[in-house]
Amino acid sequence: MNEAADKTADNTSCGFVALIGAPNAGKSTLLNALVGAKVSIVSRKVQTTRALVRGIAIEGDAQIIFVDTPGIFAPKRRLDRAMVTSAWGGAGDADVVALLVDSKKGIDEEVEAILERLKDAPRRKALVLNKIDLIPRENLLALAQELNTRCAFAETFMVSAAKGDGVAHLRAKLAGMMKPGPWLYPEDQVSDAPLRSLAAEITREKLFERLHDELPYEATVETDQWKAMPDGSARIEQTIFVARDGQKRIVIGEGGKMIKSIGQAARKDIAEAAEQKVHLFLFVKVRSNWADDPERYREMGLEFPRG
Repeated sequence: MNEAADKTADNTSCGFVALIGAPNAGKSTLLNALVGAKVSIVSRKVQTTRALVRGIAIEGDAQIIFVDTPGIFAPKRRLDRAMVTSAWGGAGDADVVALLVDSKKGIDEEVEAILERLKDAPRRKALVLNKIDLIPRENLLALAQELNTRCAFAETFMVSAAKGDGVAHLRAKLAGMMKPGPWLYPEDQVSDAPLRSLAAEITREKLFERLHDELPYEATVETDQWKAMPDGSARIEQTIFVARDGQKRIVIGEGGKMIKSIGQAARKDIAEAAEQKVHLFLFVKVRSNWADDPERYREMGLEFPRG
C-alpha cells in the first residue's frame, strides 16, 4: 500500500505550528533539528494558512506543519512590510503558536514586542527556551517563570537546538497537540517552492531597481537550482529572462558590471531570507515568447490566463 495514501487513516493527526521569535533566537536551527532529513520549504496551502510553510516533521502518526512568520515584529524591508498582516493571520490560524526565546539574551525589546501582541492571541501557546546550555540553570528557571507571568503558555520547553538536547521531547509533545485527521502533505511531496520564488522575486527587485527605465516590467527571474552544500551554505542558480538581445546586453552591462551588481545585492537579501550563506550564479537568456508560456506563470505562482 502507498504509505502517503495510508496516512488518511483514522489514526493520524495533523496540524499547524507557528514558530515565532526574534531573528537570532535560533528558529532555523530548531526547525532543522525538528524536521531532520525531511527539512524543506513547501508550497503554502492558501485555504488553510496565509503564512509560509517552512517544514514538515513526522512523529509517529502525526504530521506537524511548521509555519514561519518572517519579519512580523520589526519589519525593515518592503517585502517584510507586505507580509506583516498575512503573517499574523498565519499565526492566528495555527493550532499552536510556539515562541522561541534565546535564553542567553533573555527578554529584550523584540521579545517584549512579541509578548505584548501574543498574550491576547486566542491560540494555544508554547514557550521554547533555546540555547539552554549557555546559561546557569537557576537563571534559566527564573527566565521561564518571568516569561510565564507575562503570557499564559500551556507548555514550557527547554532545548539546545544546536546540540539536539530536548528536541525529541519537544517534537513528541507538539505531535500530541495536533488534531485527529488526515495528513495534508504526503511524505514524498515536499519541495522548496516558496523560498525559490522569494529568491527569484528578490533578484527581480534588484534588477528593476537598477534598470527600471531600460527594461519592460515583464522581464522575469527563475530559480533553476537550490543545492545544499556540505558547509551549510546553498548554491543557487537563477536565470533572468528578457525578450530581446539588446535587453540581454543591458542586463549584463559593460564588462559584466551590471549583472555583478544585481547579483551582489540579491545575494545579500536572499541570504538574510534563507538564514544561511548563499552562492548566487546568474544567467541571462532571451525568450521572446515567455509571456505566452504557461510554465513561466506556474513558476511565479500565478494561474495562466486562458483565452
